[in-house]
Amino acid sequence: MSATAATLSHVYPLGSRVNEHGRLEIGGCDAVELVREFGSPAYLVAEDDLRARARTFADAVGARHADYDVLFASKAFPCTAVYRLLAEEGLACDVASGGELFLALRGGFDPARIYFHGNAKSAAELRDALAAGVGHIVIDSLDELELLERIAASEGGRRQEVLIRVTPGVAGDTHHAISTGQTDSKFGFSPPDARAAIERLAGAEHLDLVGLHFHIGSQLLELEPFRAAVRTIASLGDFPVYNVGGGLGVAYTASIQPPAVLDYVDAIVSTVHEELGADKRLLLEPGRALVANSAVTLYTVQTVKRNVSTWVAVDGGMSDNLRPMLYGSRYEAVVADRAIADANVRCHLAGKHCESGDVIVRDVWLADPAPGDVIATPVTGAYGYSLANNYNGVPRPPVIFCRSGDARVVVRRESYEDLAARDVG
Repeated sequence: MSATAATLSHVYPLGSRVNEHGRLEIGGCDAVELVREFGSPAYLVAEDDLRARARTFADAVGARHADYDVLFASKAFPCTAVYRLLAEEGLACDVASGGELFLALRGGFDPARIYFHGNAKSAAELRDALAAGVGHIVIDSLDELELLERIAASEGGRRQEVLIRVTPGVAGDTHHAISTGQTDSKFGFSPPDARAAIERLAGAEHLDLVGLHFHIGSQLLELEPFRAAVRTIASLGDFPVYNVGGGLGVAYTASIQPPAVLDYVDAIVSTVHEELGADKRLLLEPGRALVANSAVTLYTVQTVKRNVSTWVAVDGGMSDNLRPMLYGSRYEAVVADRAIADANVRCHLAGKHCESGDVIVRDVWLADPAPGDVIATPVTGAYGYSLANNYNGVPRPPVIFCRSGDARVVVRRESYEDLAARDVG
């Protein structure tokens, strides 16, 4: 049977609609016209949606806890314009590499409000962090602790505030590749090892241990794991700062109903108050929940092939959205030219790359797809751009901010010349 949608589902950016021509609009911009102007594939970001989500998180935490910061977990969408927008909204930022640190600074974040994560930071990255004056470095191992001590001593500058990342032995119900809180993890210290690191830092001359951090995974749809993780780190001592990570899941399809932001924040804050007290500095990293639903990716249909199945092949795929291939992630799709037409063809939405696994959405219903149609896949604001690649020599797409009917390119499309820009011979 076919699947008919009279209205857009809640997975699209706030303010999205079907216009009088029956076409999808994002940020007041006609998706079909955008492809005519800018080409495809393209990442569209609804600017007002992104700002609204930032304010929702900040307001939710601020209404429940006095001393706090909401951090943009920038690995989800490390684009200078996104950094700049979220810095304007008053968020802090976390980075997990020297490159992300460079982009965060370029995007206008105060280095004192940048938190440097990562399980394998290099000496060069740690030196860059100290030179930039980042507010906190999150220590992930004893080897890193020793390395940072040596570098901080050799630099001879200010004392560096640090957090210890704790792996609390709490695993949420998510894909194994994005689960980080289980005991056997490449991230952080087990609670016993964390105690040893705490003792080690008590005598450090150049490092100030100010608190603990945990992150138990991504795309979590239940709240109890967050509460359990807070209870675990509460046993490790009393500190002024606690970073409780992120991981709140998002709705990739209409059938997914993640916890509301207010419920998520309530669960964390109430447990922090019960276990740690209300006087702590509380840091929250919303991660994908901040950016995922703000963006939509547009493609153009190249071919429609019918054998055992109907294969609708578009001009992008695993070079612009690797998540279905990495994690089996499920998406929705719509023919943007006929956004509320009867979705009467069951098909596989396939990419252009030379891999049989390059399928963006399997068993999706589309409205009479034909070459030249524009296809929209929503919820691509997290990890689409950041995982983009040049497989098969395909240039990476542009990022286009849309607001009140105006569209502006904030990252241009790569050219073929860009593919050879780093060649030296």
